[in-house]
Amino acid sequence: MKKIPKFKSEDEERKFWSTHDSSDYIDWSKAKRVTFPNLKPSTKTISIRLPETLLSDIKFLANKKDVPYQSLIKMFLYEKIEEELGMK
Repeated sequence: MKKIPKFKSEDEERKFWSTHDSSDYIDWSKAKRVTFPNLKPSTKTISIRLPETLLSDIKFLANKKDVPYQSLIKMFLYEKIEEELGMK
């Protein structure tokens, strides 16, 4: 097993790994699965058409709750999905 060199910068490390195989430096058979519970899940932008009255009502409720309306929509969707999947 080769020793991983010390790098002066991330750019230097990036260049190194782009031209070297990590299996020469790391014993992947000893790797352990880990989780990162504090990472925010990645999001994907979507487009959805809503009746204007529905959007107005959502914005009104969001304003009452002092939250952005898109966040309120996500909260509503999440709650309904939990309910439908029997998670609540």
